[in-house]
Amino acid sequence: MQPDLSSLIEPTLDVVRDASDRILDIYDTDFEIQSKQDETPLTSADIASHDTLVAGLSQLTPSIPVLSEESNQIPYSVRSKWSNCWLVDPLDGTREFIKQSGEFTINVALLHEHEPVLGLIYVPVSRICYYAWRNGGAYKLTGNASTPSKIYTRPIENDTVRVAGSRSYAVKSLQIFLRRLDNYEYVGVGAALKACLIAEGLVDVYPRFGPTSEWDTAASQCILEEAGGQLTDLQLKPLRYNTKPSLKNPPFIAFGDDRRNWGKYIPEHFLETND
Repeated sequence: MQPDLSSLIEPTLDVVRDASDRILDIYDTDFEIQSKQDETPLTSADIASHDTLVAGLSQLTPSIPVLSEESNQIPYSVRSKWSNCWLVDPLDGTREFIKQSGEFTINVALLHEHEPVLGLIYVPVSRICYYAWRNGGAYKLTGNASTPSKIYTRPIENDTVRVAGSRSYAVKSLQIFLRRLDNYEYVGVGAALKACLIAEGLVDVYPRFGPTSEWDTAASQCILEEAGGQLTDLQLKPLRYNTKPSLKNPPFIAFGDDRRNWGKYIPEHFLETND
């Protein structure tokens, strides 16, 4: 049974704000940096946010399990029995956190039958929140504002296509994609903010040919879909979640205007190189 989604937004945001406070407590300190098995960085802020989110979400919905990036050792034999679960990235953009760029987020999604039905992306430094729930629309809440703004993707007429991606875009497959677009503007931005910019109509497309994990995209997908866009694999089918032992995503493309045939820009063969 799917929970009442609209009633979950406010208490979920409260939990996420608590996690954000824990991250910011550490942000300006001389924090320790470790390396995980996959050689990605891990800080005490990742762990503090993870602990806060797992505790808060477990209290909010005791019957719904929480799967976090920092708890991905939960075996598929257990996960496969879940019809609902929270999928969480406690600190998306740890490298940006370490650089103190401000471009890192907390990503929280609620999955129902392998689809994201609620998504929330919070930017601790700016206190901006993007959120959506199935059939409820997508919204942006800024700072201490009490009223959110509804957001929508933008149609592309004869405009320059605005492409979101990492600041470094030397990946060969991305260069091929950009050449095929011809008339484009590239916008470098960190973490899940790429998809958020599409959802609010500031950017048009975000192709990702390198490795990502399910907690990187689930919240973004819900927000994009409710704003009028999509996040799909390279066959333009929506991503599904917690369907297999691995929590790795296939290459994907996020876009706002589905009237454009995005498939024709995707290279036939590409290098799965992390950017």
